[in-house]
Amino acid sequence: MVKASIVSIGNELLIGQTVNTNTAYLGQRLLSIGIPVVSSYTIGDEIDSIVRSFNLAGNDADMVIATGGLGPTDDDLTRQALAKWLGTELQLQDELLQAIQDFFTSRNRQMPSKNKIQAYMPAGTKAFANNLGTAPGIMAEVEGKMLFALPGVPSEMRQMFEESVLPELQRFASGQVVVIRKLRCFGTGESNIAELIDPLMQRGRNPLINCTASCGVITLTIIATAEDKDEARQMVDKDEKSLRKKLGELVYGTDEQTLAEVVGEKLARQKKTIAVAESCTGGYIAKLLTDNPGASGYFTQGWVTYSNGSKTSELDVPIQLIEKHGAVSEEVARAMAQGARKRAGTTFAIGVTGIAGPAGGSERKPAGLVYISIDSDKECETKRFVFPNDRDSIRRRAVQTALNMLRLKMRD
Repeated sequence: MVKASIVSIGNELLIGQTVNTNTAYLGQRLLSIGIPVVSSYTIGDEIDSIVRSFNLAGNDADMVIATGGLGPTDDDLTRQALAKWLGTELQLQDELLQAIQDFFTSRNRQMPSKNKIQAYMPAGTKAFANNLGTAPGIMAEVEGKMLFALPGVPSEMRQMFEESVLPELQRFASGQVVVIRKLRCFGTGESNIAELIDPLMQRGRNPLINCTASCGVITLTIIATAEDKDEARQMVDKDEKSLRKKLGELVYGTDEQTLAEVVGEKLARQKKTIAVAESCTGGYIAKLLTDNPGASGYFTQGWVTYSNGSKTSELDVPIQLIEKHGAVSEEVARAMAQGARKRAGTTFAIGVTGIAGPAGGSERKPAGLVYISIDSDKECETKRFVFPNDRDSIRRRAVQTALNMLRLKMRD
C-alpha cells in the first residue's frame, strides 16, 4: 500500500497564529485517491528541523508532501532544506525568474530583489507553476520515494495540488483504491461504542475502523483498501452491516448527515410537524432544524423564553409552577413543551430549560443541569441530564440530545 506523510512548515503554525487547514485538506484528498496519510509533522522555520522532518516522514511513507516556507523572505527555508536533504545545490532557473518577473509586471509593479530566491531550485528537481502567486512548487524523486514542496498559502497550495501534484500521485499509486464510509452515532460514550464493536476496531485490520467524538456524536469511519472499487465497496458494506447489527438505534446516519438533517427528513417523510420552546439553548435547536432546505414543511415556530415572565406569557407556564419547582426543573420543561405544542398545533414540541453556566449553579442544581421534554399527542417524555465542560459544550450537547430524543420517538 502506498502511504503518505505531511510536513507543515512555519513558525506561525507552532504559535497558533495561523490555523493549519492544509493538513486536513491534503489528508482528505489523498485518501480520496487511495493514499492514506500515516503521519504528519509541524515544524518551524529552521533548516535542520526541516531536514530532520523530511527524514522522519520519508521513513514513514512512500511520498512526502510539505507545505510552507517557499516565500521570498529570510525565514522561508524549505528550498534550502530540500537541497540539503537531497545533497545537492540550489540552481537559478531563468524561466522561473522570468515567470516571477512577469507576475509583477502584469500588476504594474517592480519585482523586489528578494523574490529572486524563488527562482532557485535544488538541482535535479522539477518545478510546478504557481498561477496564483510567486512561489513555484518543487517535486523530487529519490530512491523510489517522492517529495512535493508546495506553498503554504491555502489557495495556492490547493490549486497546485489539483493541477500538478494529483496527476503525479495517481500515476504513483495506480492499482490502489480506498472506499470510505462514515456511520454517525449518538446516545452513548466513545468507550462504550469501542466495547460494543470490538474486535472490529483492531489495528492493522482491513477495513480499518476509526472512532472520533464531538459534542456527543460518535463517528465511525470505515476505510477499506483494495485493488478495485467494487471489492473495496463490498468490504465496507460488510462492515457497515456488522456495525449496525451491534449498535442498533445508536446509529442515526451516514457520512456527513447531522441529527437535525435526519430528524427533518423523518418529519417530512411522516408528514409531521415540530415547534420548539428553548431557554438555555437560546434558539439553537430551531436554528439547526431550519438550516435544512424544506424545513418550512415541518417546522412551524419557536420560542426563546429566557426569562420566567416569558415562559408564563408566551407558553402559559403557570407562575406557581416556576415558584414551586424553579425555572430549571422537570415540571417547567414539561409545561414549556406542552404549551408550545398547544399554541403551535404541531405533532411534536420540544421544551428545554437548564443552567448552561459557568455561573448560576448550586449543589442541588449544578451548572450543566438540563431538562428536556418532548410532547406529543401520545405522551410527554421528560429527561434530566447533567452535561460536562464549558457553556458552549453544554448547550451543544443539550441540542443534540433533544434532537436524538425526537428521532427515537419517530421510529419508522
